[in-house]
Amino acid sequence: MIDTRKITMKKENQEYLWKLRHSCEHVLTQAMHRLYGADKVVMAMGPATDDGFYFDFEVKGVKISEENFPAIEAEMQKIIAEALPIVRKEIEVAAARELFKDNPYKQEWLDEIETAKQGATVYWIGDQFVDLCKGPHVDNTNEIKAFKLLSVAGAYWRGDEHNQMLVRVYGTAFPSEKELKDYLFMREEALKRDHKKLGKELDLFTFSNLVGAGLPLWTPKGTLIRNLLDEYVWQLRKAKGYEKVTIPHITKRDLYETSGHWAKYENDLFKINTREGHEFAMKPMNCPHHTQIYNHVPRSYKDLPQRYAETTMVYRDEQTGELSGLSRVRCITQDDAHVFCRESQLNDEMLAIWDIIETFYKATGFPKLAVRLSLHDPAKMENYLGNEEDWQKWEDGLRNLAKSKGVEYTEEQGEAAFYGPKIDFMAYDSIGREWQVATIQADRNMPKNFDLFCINEKSEEERIVMVHAAIMGSIERFMSILIEHHYGAFPVWLAPVQAVILPINDSHLAYAEEIGAQAKEMGLRVAIADSNESLSKKIRTAQMEKVPYMLVVGNKEVEDKVVAVRKRGEKEQSIVSAEEFWQNLKQQVDNKS
Repeated sequence: MIDTRKITMKKENQEYLWKLRHSCEHVLTQAMHRLYGADKVVMAMGPATDDGFYFDFEVKGVKISEENFPAIEAEMQKIIAEALPIVRKEIEVAAARELFKDNPYKQEWLDEIETAKQGATVYWIGDQFVDLCKGPHVDNTNEIKAFKLLSVAGAYWRGDEHNQMLVRVYGTAFPSEKELKDYLFMREEALKRDHKKLGKELDLFTFSNLVGAGLPLWTPKGTLIRNLLDEYVWQLRKAKGYEKVTIPHITKRDLYETSGHWAKYENDLFKINTREGHEFAMKPMNCPHHTQIYNHVPRSYKDLPQRYAETTMVYRDEQTGELSGLSRVRCITQDDAHVFCRESQLNDEMLAIWDIIETFYKATGFPKLAVRLSLHDPAKMENYLGNEEDWQKWEDGLRNLAKSKGVEYTEEQGEAAFYGPKIDFMAYDSIGREWQVATIQADRNMPKNFDLFCINEKSEEERIVMVHAAIMGSIERFMSILIEHHYGAFPVWLAPVQAVILPINDSHLAYAEEIGAQAKEMGLRVAIADSNESLSKKIRTAQMEKVPYMLVVGNKEVEDKVVAVRKRGEKEQSIVSAEEFWQNLKQQVDNKS
């Protein structure tokens, strides 16, 4: 399913939207049962999502496709018009087992509920339909005002390719027809811009069944863009005093047990057992390794800040059903950096990172970022390291930092990392979708866990603070956002081919090669369309490849030593000397304009 945007609204409205979609998902299932029978469309599971909802069914003896949607939607409208109450009931697990005795998927959920020694919760719609569900839901089906079924896909039960293949029906729901209409328009735009489609058309990356799902393979063009982005981040960091470090891709579990990551993320790790009986893990993050670089020698306060930067892959055992192009993968390239500093240096270090973020996103086409303070949830302190008093103090520090920048910001409870609050930067793409991109995280817990300190002016051990700084975060995910934001038409400095020279026929090829060589000597990326195709075909190819500039050369251009320049997206041509054009192009690249 295409991601559109994260709905930005008041928390209570967002919670209601979630309930509305969850309820619509149950209405979908009830309609499927009415139309095809519960024995032929066996309900498995389905959640509400940021974009709508989906539900997975085991289908027997019938075919479910988008051609069925009008009939299913009509039946859903009948259920909504019947104004059926949606009622929550708590029952014993034994009673739930009897209620869903013919459904192996519900029985599996009940196994987990029973193991956790919990009671079962069911929701009834009227007196004819019931599902095992935690909720919450709206009170009545007539609260569902606007919905739409979107697509059908295959999905393995619980995302495991060894399990039964199910039919997944996607849909969405909104409180009003206008919101639904706006969403559907945006969805159509998102489909056009889908990075999976554009990535193939522009030859940027590919996937292989032999390599595995969630493991992208980057072509020369895609690798070029990745490297340009990473090199620019490094250029900005180097100017702020960062140094490069390198760490291995595996580690003993002891490292993550000390950091606290093992207890929290054990099920997300790729584990390796050696023949000597040691247990290792493919690294899912880099920060614990970097603590060991800091701690390998005694540190004086005069040595601080220590600023480490590294672009490297980390690995997470994501479920197959949750993978999506570059947006969610199993190998994640992080442009990671960590600063080890004193509390008195913290604000300056965080502001320096803030400067890097603003500069980078302006150059990549996101001139304005929104700021979100991601805070802990006081009602769920068991999810965090540290105590409530410390968290309140740390979060006040981030508020003061944001105020010192003079920016407006929002706050979101429950979005903090388990070791500390963070400043998240939100980008809005060209069709209005919101994406969380860069982040700055202040961490006092990991220095405590690893006993990181410096020797201060009084020759005493002073606990330090650790700053986590990601500019792109995941390069894969950022590339997916970048591709869709620009519709594949990258800024000149990032375009794999910055200009293509189009000789009208073979007699103009020598001149094309002559001026192409001039451009390459200046470090510009230029191609020559030297095929025997017509000029119009060459132009169409360059347009499809979204090359920023086309330079047509014919008899007149060869005679006058000029080029006829057409800019991407424009029909008009301008006549300039090749030298002047290359100088102007070089300036655009250098200025990242």
